[in-house]
Amino acid sequence: MQSPAINKAMEILQELRSVSEGNDAIEVKLNKIVKMIAEQMSADAAACYITIGGNRLVLFAAYQMNPEAVDKVIFRFGEGLTGEVAQNSRTLSVADAWSHPKFVHKPELGEENYKSYIGVPLIRWHRSIGVLALQSKEIHEYSAMDVEILETVAMVLSEIVSSDEMSDWRKNFDKNSNINERDKLKGLSLSKGYGMGVAVVHRRRQVVTKIFAEDKEKELHRLEIAFGQMNADLDKKLAEAKLGMGEHVDILDAYRMFAGDKGWYKKLSNNIQSGLTAEAAVERAYEDMWNRLSGTTDIYLKERLHDLRDVSDRLSSYLSGDYGSIKGGDAKDIIVVAQTMGPADLMDYDYTKIRGLIIEDGTPTMHVAIVAKALNIPVVAKIKGIFSEVKTGELIAIDGTDGYVYVHPSTLVQEKIRAKIAEKERLQAKLAELKELPAQTKDGVNINLYLNVGLAFDLDYIESTNCDGIGLYRTEIPFMASEMMPDVDRQISYYQELMDKCGNKKVIFRSLDVGSDKLLPYWGNVGEENPAIGWRSIRITLDRRAILRKQIRAFLRAAAGKELNVMFPMITNLSEFEEAKETLLLELEKEKRKSDKIPSKVNVGLMIEVPSVIFQLDSLLKQADFISIGTNDLAQFIFACDRGNPRLTERYDVLSAPFLNVMNEIIIKADQHHVYCSVCGEMASNPIEAMALIGLGYRNLSMSGSSFGRVKSMVRSINVEEVADYVHNLLKSNKKTLRPQLISYAYDHGIEIY
Repeated sequence: MQSPAINKAMEILQELRSVSEGNDAIEVKLNKIVKMIAEQMSADAAACYITIGGNRLVLFAAYQMNPEAVDKVIFRFGEGLTGEVAQNSRTLSVADAWSHPKFVHKPELGEENYKSYIGVPLIRWHRSIGVLALQSKEIHEYSAMDVEILETVAMVLSEIVSSDEMSDWRKNFDKNSNINERDKLKGLSLSKGYGMGVAVVHRRRQVVTKIFAEDKEKELHRLEIAFGQMNADLDKKLAEAKLGMGEHVDILDAYRMFAGDKGWYKKLSNNIQSGLTAEAAVERAYEDMWNRLSGTTDIYLKERLHDLRDVSDRLSSYLSGDYGSIKGGDAKDIIVVAQTMGPADLMDYDYTKIRGLIIEDGTPTMHVAIVAKALNIPVVAKIKGIFSEVKTGELIAIDGTDGYVYVHPSTLVQEKIRAKIAEKERLQAKLAELKELPAQTKDGVNINLYLNVGLAFDLDYIESTNCDGIGLYRTEIPFMASEMMPDVDRQISYYQELMDKCGNKKVIFRSLDVGSDKLLPYWGNVGEENPAIGWRSIRITLDRRAILRKQIRAFLRAAAGKELNVMFPMITNLSEFEEAKETLLLELEKEKRKSDKIPSKVNVGLMIEVPSVIFQLDSLLKQADFISIGTNDLAQFIFACDRGNPRLTERYDVLSAPFLNVMNEIIIKADQHHVYCSVCGEMASNPIEAMALIGLGYRNLSMSGSSFGRVKSMVRSINVEEVADYVHNLLKSNKKTLRPQLISYAYDHGIEIY
């Protein structure tokens, strides 16, 4: 027997579908629907708001409200009761709206006679695409049945609001409205974090106005002085900068050598001898290199061109005598805006004042992005035109986590960014408090929390978090940062540094995982149409077995006297794992014959990333010492969804029944075979997703250092038995995403998921 709420919802939905199937324009349809819902729910007024620009709601349809307000009344996310519903993606019911602290009066709405309020989010791909709001003249408590009815109706209404017809309206609205969307620009996040400060537009290239030299000797002398001064200043800057150790230091060292290269200096001298001024000689040398290499697809060579562009501009500034004029003034907080930058450019500023970096032509492999990340500076790239439009001195806020830049941010945005910065500071303080406390749930279940590391500065988290060890060491990062393939001794130094930092804690090494979006500069681009499912990862190292053998040799020698854990990525079937494992065991036997300095124990595992291995899991678990689940690739392949495609990033959710059922199947089998099983993908780094994993039975999670404190806080605030019951009940759901339910559960049970 169906509940009264379902019966009522079905009655409303029948009318809703009847209206939506008509030939009326979308505006007419939604006005009819809003009126019908209000009448069915005995409400005195109703409104439907549509999300525009990602963070605003515009009144689209209304019943018993001022009709002139349509298309004009706008709420920002978080503003007023309606904005609160959209921001949190949660229903909000208020008996007396005017007394609520979040209430914001919009006179043009004409809502002065209404008291009670209920707002329901219209959600698609776990994001608010609108809000349905009902109001009554009397103070009125909405019941749980009212909420259930409206949330059921909202699911169907969301489909209408996300239709192609609605998309056309949004485009026209954006084109014709006076809303200034330039205050929020979407880019590509290269380094996470939040910051706010005045813009400092990075040095623009100087135009060479004088081409031909009048006095060659004088030009040669100018070049000699400028070249010497530039390199002396670089030596001083890099020596004074407290950069620690890591790949970012290797990049800066390589840049330093590039700037002092004698071959480059000779080309400049020859250009002057041919009759050019020093400035023209520098530009000609760059153009010659550009003409030869601009068409290359090789990542390494492209980065060399970036470095040459930067060092050429740097030398030109010394030649012109205006070097040193880009310090950023007296501002305490600055946001550097550049078209492109070299890695040493950050040293031109007091980088302790840099709160963000925006690079119009930036890429994830760009050297300056790696250096900025090491310095904990948020970076956003790929915002067309920002370099020419932003002026020095303008206030800018940057959200490096979601990839947004705000030019002249509103008071609300400023408060939001400051709150995020303060939240990060609070989390860091809480992390320090949590350091000595166990990762134990409220009902006494121990959860092992590990770190994912790759760059050298990640190693600092080992001590600051007091983690249980390293659940994933990405060995490809040092390979990607090197200018040539690291030999065995170089690899040993990387691995030994990690093991020394960890002491007796567990360390799991992942063998070289390159290809797809992780290219080695000295290998070149294979040019595959679908690199994510092409020649990558274990497929490369099994084909180029010498690389795998050398890496295994380095693992074995670095772990002498300690336990060694090696896992192979992208395993597709049992035979691949057997082949990789046999390669490791053969190298182990060779090391035993050569030396007694071998690991005390060797464990061999694999990553579960390709769906096909799930069908051979029983056989694999008989041969594997441990498994670790890479949820990023596993989700990508299960949903047949390119995780790098912006059109698909929010279409599928790991917090959905299909994916959670896969994760459930894996942990059940691992437990049956008594095999250690961990999760090292992004799911383990997100508190709400990690909560779901613990509910399924996972007890080993490996995450980024920056997420460690948030996940540990969540762990210490949950009751595993209760979470497990709730999560397993959700596995039968047919909803596209279970995220709203899980978030609501966490809020209702006081679980810390911030």
